[in-house]
Amino acid sequence: MRFFRLALENWRNFKSVDVALQQRIFIAGPNASGKSNLLDAMNFLRQLASPGGGLQNAVVDRGGISKVRCLAARRYSDISFAVSIGEDEGEWTYSLTLSQDNNRRPIVKTETVTRGGEIIRRRPDEDDKKDAERLTQTHLEQVSANADFRSIADFLASIRYLHVVPQLIREPERHKSRLEKERDPYGSDFLEQIAKASDRVRNSRLLTIMNALTIALPQLQALELERDQVGVPHLRGRFEHWRPKAGWQREDQFSDGTLRLIGLLWAVLDGSGPLLLEEPELSLHPRVVEFIPQMLWNVTRKRRRQIAITTHSPEMLSDKGIGADEVLLLHPSAEGTKVEVGNENPKVTALLKSGLSAADAALSLVSPEHPERLAEFSE
Repeated sequence: MRFFRLALENWRNFKSVDVALQQRIFIAGPNASGKSNLLDAMNFLRQLASPGGGLQNAVVDRGGISKVRCLAARRYSDISFAVSIGEDEGEWTYSLTLSQDNNRRPIVKTETVTRGGEIIRRRPDEDDKKDAERLTQTHLEQVSANADFRSIADFLASIRYLHVVPQLIREPERHKSRLEKERDPYGSDFLEQIAKASDRVRNSRLLTIMNALTIALPQLQALELERDQVGVPHLRGRFEHWRPKAGWQREDQFSDGTLRLIGLLWAVLDGSGPLLLEEPELSLHPRVVEFIPQMLWNVTRKRRRQIAITTHSPEMLSDKGIGADEVLLLHPSAEGTKVEVGNENPKVTALLKSGLSAADAALSLVSPEHPERLAEFSE
């Protein structure tokens, strides 16, 4: 299953969004345009459907309804999500509209599920009208209520968001996930995730990762997991060295780029649901970044795993295999950020057809105006 369409109303930077989504999605835009917040719309739906999540936690974790409502919202201020999901377009649709009650709690204003155009669930229903407290939860998050559309809940719960912070892998005690059962997307429990895999799966994945890493780190000769005397897992690699036993390094000695690349490769191999990646190019050599899109495609195409990536990187978008329909361009304005699919822009389409890359065709359209003025800054 994958997302085919995403529509939003009054969500963070976005007053209104309605875009088609491909198996690969590259989200480009200037700083503070809402790239992360667009990913977070899908991550919000994941949290609704995940154990230990639910509507109240998902909204509270983001600071409340007032923090996630678009500042450009005026008379119509409800927050709405609508997604098309399935193996085929139009198989399932899920829509949710949120408001808040007098106690500022998020409440369900409407919730609708359809399959093949047939309505499976529509709220509020008669039971909701008799007991308003029921509207503090979605049916998506309730096992007792989602039996008719549990495949949607399972799909949304399978989404994984990742933005590895290398320092948290080195010092995991500095950060703990707020949701006990949720993987920390920033990496504080990354080594525990590796340790929990079976020996066969772990060893196979680490070998695959090592083979990929040696392209960027030709000195790397081995990669493995070990536990210290108190049982804490550590990742260690052996690097080529003139003294045979002196080449081992633990994760606290790895570079930021090495840890980010390991985290990215593990995440790609781990799971089958949509993978949401924040600027995976950070700390990596530009020549390595150039081949990330192709690597991700090669690894995920057989499983048809959907991947959404935010990026500023010309190298990331230099792959000429990236189609215009795979690129989302974010244009900030006083009335909220507009989202444009690359193939909706005649200029982008024409430039790609002429043989240029998405970097050449699209990035100039979402670059900040007059960045050269930073050079004028002085005391």
